[in-house]
Amino acid sequence: MAPEDHEGATSVLQSFERRFLAARALPSFPWQSLEEQLREPWGSELLLAILQKTVKHPVCVQHPPSVKYIRCFLSKLIKKHEAVPAEPLDALYEAMAEVLMAKEPAQCHRSYLLPSGDSVTLSESTAIVSHGTTGLVTWDAALYLAEWAIENPTAFTDRTVLELGSGAGLTGLAICKVCRPRAFIFSDYHSRVLEQLCRNVLLNGFSLEPNAPAGPGSSRVTVAELDWDEATESQLSAFRADVVIAADVLYCREVTLSLLRVLRMFAASWGKQAPEVYVAYTIRSQDTGKLFIAELDREKIYWEQVPPHAGKLFPYEAPSAIVILKLMLHGYPSF
Repeated sequence: MAPEDHEGATSVLQSFERRFLAARALPSFPWQSLEEQLREPWGSELLLAILQKTVKHPVCVQHPPSVKYIRCFLSKLIKKHEAVPAEPLDALYEAMAEVLMAKEPAQCHRSYLLPSGDSVTLSESTAIVSHGTTGLVTWDAALYLAEWAIENPTAFTDRTVLELGSGAGLTGLAICKVCRPRAFIFSDYHSRVLEQLCRNVLLNGFSLEPNAPAGPGSSRVTVAELDWDEATESQLSAFRADVVIAADVLYCREVTLSLLRVLRMFAASWGKQAPEVYVAYTIRSQDTGKLFIAELDREKIYWEQVPPHAGKLFPYEAPSAIVILKLMLHGYPSF
């Protein structure tokens, strides 16, 4: 009987696939569950299935993580196999031989599988802070907001969406591929982030040419440089956004106040035509979000916390709660 026919084996297989393609830290993999499954009659078949869903996965073959990451993963997989009485699996050792001879590519990738079977693939830095910015990696709140958007596509379908602080682009690319907005504007300020953001947009099949046909999600995509401290009302008006989103941008007081400056301009200039705003952030301390909420109340900007979504699609381990706030920039609603 195939390992996929067993619930426990299927869960392990899916977890390995999603974590490996997203290049998550190896200790986060369900190794103990794998050990238990390897004692079953289908253990060897499960290992071969894991190999096909990770190192041999078409997404990995086309857009692999680092060679070092693949080597460490295979080494641990082989150790788990050798710890149980079973016939050697040539496919495992052949895969290791191939990676030992491989050279580290210029670009490494993380890929996130979508419910449609499609994926969002990102070229991103392995360092948390690189070139003086945190925008070159994907943070948990971006994954969380993308999951919520996938479960609530009507918030974005056939609308123009502006993302503030797009970073590597995960949230926006997932929305473009699943929710089918009319147009999506990625924005950031740091030059390195913008360069990488453009690469990731192109990597996922979208064009940045002004007159090019819409991309695979039927969305017209642009990347804009936007400095929150220098942005003008006319610059923001030109985006014609129906929805504004931002993820993990409340990490310090200065950035929070800069974001509020932009939101105030939206509220003051558009009145009842102001866009809906969704801001996602991870509560890393008791102060996270407090300043933002206090300023929203002072500005009489109505906010409400979006209920947690049902499913966890992407492999991440949030150390604390992640919150999404929905803002209505035209003020408190009348009941």
